[in-house]
Amino acid sequence: MDDKTKYSRKLFFSTLITLVLPIIIQNFIAAAVNSADTIMLSFVSQSALSGVSLASQIQFVFTLFLNGCMMGTQILVAQYWGKGEKDNVHKIMGVGITLAVIVASLFALASLTIPQYLMRLFTNETPLIENGIVYLRICGISFIFMGISSVILTVLKSTKRAFLSAIIGSSSLIINIILNAIFIFGLLGSPKLGVVGVALATLIARAFEMIVCIIIVCRTEHMKLTPRDLIFSHKTLTKDFFRYAIPVIGNFLSWGSAFTMYSVILGHLGEDVVAANSIASVVRNLSAVVCCGIGSGGAIMIGNQLGNGEIEHARVDGGRLVRASIATGAIGGLLVLLARPLILHYMPLSPLATDYLSVMLYINSYYIIGKAINSTVIGGIFAAGGDSRFGFLCDTIDMWVFSVPLGFLCAFVFKIPVEWVYFVLCLDEFVKIPVVYIRYKKYKWLRNLTR
Repeated sequence: MDDKTKYSRKLFFSTLITLVLPIIIQNFIAAAVNSADTIMLSFVSQSALSGVSLASQIQFVFTLFLNGCMMGTQILVAQYWGKGEKDNVHKIMGVGITLAVIVASLFALASLTIPQYLMRLFTNETPLIENGIVYLRICGISFIFMGISSVILTVLKSTKRAFLSAIIGSSSLIINIILNAIFIFGLLGSPKLGVVGVALATLIARAFEMIVCIIIVCRTEHMKLTPRDLIFSHKTLTKDFFRYAIPVIGNFLSWGSAFTMYSVILGHLGEDVVAANSIASVVRNLSAVVCCGIGSGGAIMIGNQLGNGEIEHARVDGGRLVRASIATGAIGGLLVLLARPLILHYMPLSPLATDYLSVMLYINSYYIIGKAINSTVIGGIFAAGGDSRFGFLCDTIDMWVFSVPLGFLCAFVFKIPVEWVYFVLCLDEFVKIPVVYIRYKKYKWLRNLTR
């Protein structure tokens, strides 16, 4: 290995760590909030746990749209920042915020006015519906706060201020955890609010996050917004934003709505299945924070390189990102296996739900590897170069032609055991890996998108 190769590898890892470490910290704390919700609500009642878990699917679908807005912002900001054209940052951010607020307002309105209909999409069990309605009616308004702050935090990460983004996001999430404990268990003189407390904690934390983000925008020259930035008046940048953001939104929506259908399928198999799946999902998310961080941080790094015209560096570093994703996915799976005995011992679930959870954790121990590869390649490398249409087509075919129909057939026509239904639903990440690999090797994602 020559000195140049050693240097480039050293530069790759130092740059990646600088970008990824704060993202990992923020993702870990975000997953910890969900873990805290799950653990605390399990001591309230299994119905409260399951009801909030299903209601959170509405927020999950909203997050899909929001992730598209964030990725559209990140793709262009990362490349223009790499090119050195900082004057375009606030213009791109304005487009992202406006689109995010429009979508957030629609979800907030639905959560406040028709939560009962939203809950019936996931379950027909009355206790779960009632708990979900309470959660959505309080938490709905936080979607707007979340939309504004998420785009701003994305811009901070894309302009090499990832640690500041992590500090803001992590502070909000820590506040969320603390307020959860206070409101759920009635600490510091507060009444025990249960599900109401979880929703209220989320609302307060998101409001805090948005306020801090707005202060940062007002104090950062290249991020200062004007009214013109918020009305899609920058025609060229707006056109580019939608050109690359729409396929990403479609990709997230296709993948996420299919993932939501998994919850619909499992939700109609009983409360024990819902409770087990809610905990398995939290464990999977906690174990996958490094994998997701590499995908997000890698997208920024590749985007900066492409915007700066460093095509060969982007190609080489793309390969390094793929290898890193495989390694971190394997480590994440090992963590699931190591944590499994403790989780089964301490979670206060019914015996049947515990049996379901035991199998789900085994399945998730290898599922994380496929998730790590695809999130890094599709959501990171491909998106950085504007090759987002492929991800949309790949996930749509994989999940809506294969996984969802097969899951419905297994659950409601063939009526196979719950554990096998879950196994079938978790095949999606591995079915698409061969196609993703072929696309990756064509290197169509090596593109400079700036004008």
